[in-house]
Amino acid sequence: MSEPQLNIVYEGMLWPAHVHSEESVRYAREEFQVRDDDVFIVTYPKSGTTWMQEIVPLIFSNGDLTPVQTIPNWQRVPWLEQTSGKTLLENRPSPRFITTHLPYHLMPKSFYTSKAKIVYVVRNPKDALVSSFHYHNMATFLENPGTFEEFIHKFLEGKVMFGSWFDHIKSWLLVKDQDNILFLTYEEMLQDMRGVLVRLGEFLGKQLGDDAIETIANQSKFSNMKQNKMSNYSFVPKELMDQKKTNFLRKGIAGDWKTHFTTAQTEHFNSVYAQRMKGLNFTFYED
Repeated sequence: MSEPQLNIVYEGMLWPAHVHSEESVRYAREEFQVRDDDVFIVTYPKSGTTWMQEIVPLIFSNGDLTPVQTIPNWQRVPWLEQTSGKTLLENRPSPRFITTHLPYHLMPKSFYTSKAKIVYVVRNPKDALVSSFHYHNMATFLENPGTFEEFIHKFLEGKVMFGSWFDHIKSWLLVKDQDNILFLTYEEMLQDMRGVLVRLGEFLGKQLGDDAIETIANQSKFSNMKQNKMSNYSFVPKELMDQKKTNFLRKGIAGDWKTHFTTAQTEHFNSVYAQRMKGLNFTFYED
């Protein structure tokens, strides 16, 4: 009996075959009709996606917790490129909240002429790498990551799901100053969530009062999200995600990479980073 296919390859990138198909990715790119009032949450994997899936619906509900306490996050903010995307999104009333890991050049063709808004979250790539490594170890539908050393090399070469971190971040950095794009970092969300919520509210055209900001900031604390069954993926069968190995929502901190990287690995990563990001003025908060 042959092993199940773990990845599909499309546009030179690896996509987890468990929830993607060539047809679903092609639909997202070629056929999906973007509306002017769509709101996209865009991330590279393990960079704050689930966090933003909690926050955006709360901004639109003005702090009413009902949507995040009663609807699983993959239904309240569906994934565009997954096999469920067409069913969950096509006939959904506006405004639609949509999640995607797509780089800029693979966004739906109808996006580029729309007024749809993008909330892009970027995270220190070393922390995204560490989070992804643990995720691969607990999710049976993903490839075995190998040793941490091996995974670093895969990550730096872009031989991981959704391709190169560098290509992804650069594709969005180049357009981040457009009026319909709000560029946020995971680290500033940790440091000043209330300030981020004010910016998000203004960007999304939602005037948030102090009470709503307080409620949203509290609900989106890592400890509270970790207890929210609609956000912690505890509904996913153990055969697919063994959360006894590690929780899907693991730590939610910045700087965890320092407990994983050796000095040599840090130097190698920093060298590749400097080379790949040359000419782009972008730095991360370091704690």
